[in-house]
Order: sequence, then structure tokens, then C-alpha cells
Amino acid sequence: MEHDRTPTRAWVVHPDIKSDRDRRDPVAALAEGVSLAEALPDIAVIGSDVVRLPKAHAGMLFGSGKIEELKALFQGNDVELVLIDGPVSPVQQRNLEKAWKVKILDRTGLILEIFSDRARTREGVLQVEMAALSYQRTRLVRAWTHLERQRGGLGFVGGPGETQIEADRRAIDEQLVRLRRQLDKVVKTRTLHRAARAKIPYPIVALVGYTNAGKSTLFNRLTGAEVMAKDMLFATLDPTMRRVELPDGPEIILSDTVGFISELPTELVAAFRATLEEVLAADVIVHVRDISHDETQNQAADVETILSSLGVDDSRARIEIWNKLDLLNEEEAEARRQRAEREEGIHAISAISGEGLDGLLADITAKLRLVRHEDDITLTFAQGKQRAWLFEQDVVQGETQTETGFELTVLWTETQKNRFAAL
Repeated sequence: MEHDRTPTRAWVVHPDIKSDRDRRDPVAALAEGVSLAEALPDIAVIGSDVVRLPKAHAGMLFGSGKIEELKALFQGNDVELVLIDGPVSPVQQRNLEKAWKVKILDRTGLILEIFSDRARTREGVLQVEMAALSYQRTRLVRAWTHLERQRGGLGFVGGPGETQIEADRRAIDEQLVRLRRQLDKVVKTRTLHRAARAKIPYPIVALVGYTNAGKSTLFNRLTGAEVMAKDMLFATLDPTMRRVELPDGPEIILSDTVGFISELPTELVAAFRATLEEVLAADVIVHVRDISHDETQNQAADVETILSSLGVDDSRARIEIWNKLDLLNEEEAEARRQRAEREEGIHAISAISGEGLDGLLADITAKLRLVRHEDDITLTFAQGKQRAWLFEQDVVQGETQTETGFELTVLWTETQKNRFAAL
């Protein structure tokens, strides 16, 4: 998207399709769609609408009457860009652009735009480029099969459309191969960084949560770091890690991760798996919720779905945070505090004011003690490197020398055990 000095006049439309099984609350969905649009620089959202439909129309998404009505609305407001908060097929996009004489961006395209605007690390940039190309490629393929069907015949004679699309597909495939090679190099380098971190005996605590739940604000509060913390969707895209000393507890690595979102485009789930690898390495996962949000329950369910798809099981130590108490009125805030006190592993806090953070840090310390367990290990004299690593990690509780080597008792976390196995 071009960054003009004058902002692009945009209108957000959320199609509320009755026949859709995964139908979301349309008012909340539209509000999220508007927030997504506002997360892009150089876009001025001048209006938004929920459009109710019994079912999606294959060629145009909307019925002809609604298309005319919206066309008049867009022309009357000098709209240049229509953001449709939902999936739009290539055929629908082309037909709507023709009918309305505006640029159309669907939810996936919009999220890709935001990701490309926000990615900071080399890996983040490469992943976004790959996701964008995969997205474009699927659209080319779909449009291509549509053209073939339209043209009919035996397919011996390719029209100019097909030839161009074939060339585009080849160019995209070649670019994807190049990017994949670059990404492999970057990932290898990061594996080296991770191996270097594995030598540090610090447990990892990962902050996860729906986008804009306040993870980065909390991260900054606990670490004194200046991570971009704005009231904006997807403010953080690349994981940031800092060392934090817990009061009465060990030093930890605190990791701030990309925000989750409902209906995250499949291209991006795959692309950002690596960004979320930090979560898989974590000893404790802290789920940050915006408790002031009307959709907080659904957002929490979306986060749990993505965590389980990443392979994070219930055995991992977990803490849930109800953040943004400062946005609730006193009566609501007090009710949340009392409920959180009654429930195990839940803390009502405000990352802005600092309320509730002492209890949270004490709980993280307690959880880290719980996740350490005792094992007996036998090492040969040749395994000096492994023995040295165990002492560096400060996990050895006792050691006996035998005729063939050493018998050790260690107290360690599951993560340290896995790191040891990888040595």
C-alpha cells in the first residue's frame, strides 16, 4: 500500500452472514475491524457498517440491491478503499472493485498490510513477505481456474490471461524459494541464539494474549524496557526478551509475543509459528486478558485455541491475568478483584497503575519452584561437557563418583531437561 501524505479515505464493512457457523457478535466484530484499519498509518476510517446477509453470494458477496446502496454511500463520501472484515474471494474482489470503482481489501489482506508495516526483525520481515506471497498465489490460482472454466475448450490454446497468470505464479514460486532459503539461514542463526540462551540457567516466562490486551505495557512495567506499547492492534510483532530479577525468586527471561486474533489468516498462522516458538520453550505461560473488553471471554477462547494448535498442553504452568482494571468503574473492578482472589492462578491487575503486580510476581516464583522436579543421571568420564553444563545451570543437588563416571541428582525444569538431552 502506498503511503501518501493525504490519508486514504476508507470505509469498513462487516458482512454478518446468517448461514455462517462461526458467526461472531457483529457489533464487536465491526469494532475490531475498525481497530485493525486504524492500526495502519495513512488510512482515515470515515465510516463503518454491519451488512446483514442470509448467505454470501458467490460472485459478488452481497445482493444487487445492497451493492447499489453501498455504491451510493461510498460515492457520496469520496471513499477510496473499502475494507471488508471477512474473507473475499478473488472473483468477488474483482467484481466489487468494478461495481464500486474503489480498491477492496479483505481481512486477510488487511492483517498482512499491518504485519508488513510492523515487522521489525529480519525474520519477521521474511515471514510476512512469504505469507503475503502465499496469499497472492492462492488468489492467482483461484482466479486462473475461474478463467479456464469461463473460456471452456480443451485447454490447448491458452489465452493471454492464463499465460500472464502462469508467469506470475512462476515468479511468485521462485521468490518463495529464495525467501525460504533466507529464512532457513535466519532460523539457524536464531537456533544458535537459543542454544546460547540454553546455557543461561534462567527459566523463561512468556506473556501471551489477544492483541491489544496490554502485554507490552506489562512487559515494559516489569522490565523497564521501551517496547512499543500503543492502544493499537498488533503493536508488537516480534518477540522481545529481557532479563528480570523476581523479588524472592530467580532471575527469569520475560518474553513478549505477538498478539493473537480471531480468524487469523491461515497463511499467517504458519508464518508466525516461529515467532511463537518462544512460547513452546517457556517454563511458565502468562495469559494476559483485557478484562474491560466486551468480548474478553471470546478473546480468551481464541487464545486457548491457538495455544493448543501450537502444541502447548495443560501440563505447562499457566497463570491468567485480568488486566486493565483501571478502565472499569470501581464496583466492577472490585467484583473482578474478589473473583480473582477466589480462583487459583488468576490475578486482577492494572499494568498502567501497577496494581496487583506483587501478587503476580510471587505466583510466578511459586510456579517456577513447582515446575522443577528431581531426576537421577549417570554420566561417563567422557561426558565432561554435559557435567559442566549441569553445574553451570546450578541444578546439581548431589554427586557421587563411581568407577565409570558420576551419578548425579538434579533438580531441574522440563525445559532444562530437554536442553540437556539436546547437548
